[in-house]
Amino acid sequence: MAVATIRQLLDSGVHFGHQTRRWNPKMKRFILTERSGSHIIDLQQSLQYIDKTYDYVKETVA
Repeated sequence: MAVATIRQLLDSGVHFGHQTRRWNPKMKRFILTERSGSHIIDLQQSLQYIDKTYDYVKETVA
C-alpha cells in the first residue's frame, strides 16, 4: 500500500524548495531542477524515502 502518491505530493506543494541563493549543498542530490529562482525537489526520490520511512516506523512500533 502506498502511503502517498506523486499527485498528493504535488497538490501539497512538496516539490517547492528554497530559493536558489539559500540552498544547502548537502541537499544537492534531492534537487531536480531550478525554476524562477527556487529549487524543485525530486518527488520520485522523495516518495521512495517516504515509503522506506513508513516501513521502518511500522516495523519499529509493531
